[in-house]
Amino acid sequence: MGAPLAFTVALFVPANRPERFAKAADAGADAVILDLEDAVAAPAKDAARAALRADFATVPVLVRVNGLGTPWHAADMAALAGRAFAAVMVPKAEVGEAFAALCAAAPVPVIALIETARGLADARRIAQTAHVARLAFGSIDFCADLGCAHGRDALLAARSELVLASRLAGLAPPIDGVTTAIDDREAIVDDARHARDLGFGGKLAIHPRQVAPIRDGFAPDEAEIAWARKVLASGDGAAAVDGTMVDEPVRIRARALLGRLAAPQAGATVSWSSERRQP
Repeated sequence: MGAPLAFTVALFVPANRPERFAKAADAGADAVILDLEDAVAAPAKDAARAALRADFATVPVLVRVNGLGTPWHAADMAALAGRAFAAVMVPKAEVGEAFAALCAAAPVPVIALIETARGLADARRIAQTAHVARLAFGSIDFCADLGCAHGRDALLAARSELVLASRLAGLAPPIDGVTTAIDDREAIVDDARHARDLGFGGKLAIHPRQVAPIRDGFAPDEAEIAWARKVLASGDGAAAVDGTMVDEPVRIRARALLGRLAAPQAGATVSWSSERRQP
């Protein structure tokens, strides 16, 4: 996938609130998502679609459309044509003829939002679908579909599967879902760090105040930086660092950590192939 979609923090803004677009672009996120779906009530869908634009930001601008089977989906997709959007985010992605046709016809790359049990079961096939550039986790909708708690233990298997599906397809690491807390900086940082440690490359934000904590959560802390530098200073081959064995796989991890420090906006600092793997 191309660099414009290798972001760490993507901030949602309701597409029917154009007065907020520039503020969202100035909030420090790596990408802005104009939301036509959950953030916009049914009577405002047409106005939101009419307000779509991408010229307010220097960062990538994405659009989350309404899902397949909704009354607004076709018009949403048609509104993307001829615009400078970086990608379209498709909610409740699941394998099927309609989804494949959507991906084939989309004028921009597709970010598939996994939000259902069926979507998770299909995740590896979705990741292999032509024009799908990245997976994202709609964890709140996923919990509603399964009737499970929105907690780490309940979602560990789902998150791990999205990381694995992305890796097998040669995509950049997936994007984690939102943290509902807006003002609890510690909780936001901790959620972002948890996602990073599982192998996610970014996280969705619903408020500008979440941007900095998410970025901090994905960046290495001082102890990790010190450890990575010691590991890389240990030379080649097997060596002992602070009483533990170090070899090339450990050095790969160290390089990835320092890569996040050097370019946190890149999101996908793990050395995954940018070429699509064939099923």
